[in-house]
Amino acid sequence: MSRIEAKLSSLGVDLPDPPAPVAAYVPVRVVGDLAYVSGQIPMIRGKIMAKGPVPSIVSPEDAAQAARLCAINGLAALRQSLGDLDRIKGIVRLGVFVASDAGFTGQPAVANGASEFLVEIFGEAGRHVRAAVGSVSLPLGVTVEVEMTVECSQVP
Repeated sequence: MSRIEAKLSSLGVDLPDPPAPVAAYVPVRVVGDLAYVSGQIPMIRGKIMAKGPVPSIVSPEDAAQAARLCAINGLAALRQSLGDLDRIKGIVRLGVFVASDAGFTGQPAVANGASEFLVEIFGEAGRHVRAAVGSVSLPLGVTVEVEMTVECSQVP
């Protein structure tokens, strides 16, 4: 078990098998020492865990938990692509998209669900730049979608 997977396990996090892409994209694209992770949604075993805008349908706190789940799914996609999460040197950037009601400005607090989780897993290497953006709607009606860019060691 990798060091990162041991850390996840100690927090009670079991990485799922990532779903296959449903359109014309790949889940992860590695270019040099950067891995770009396609937008991840809050899904567990094929079931969407958060649908609808914040705050009228989903509370900001539940949306933050959904963002955390998106980050977990991103790590699952990275494990599948990289083969070993210990290849991750650090989290470079997150793009967090939040389905938001008009006037809602708490997207950064929702994004913290993913950000704080990644810092908990990777420590200082988990600190990253970020965009937290409100959206009228997201694919499949989900509440939040998270894309990631990570620095990783190249395969020898």
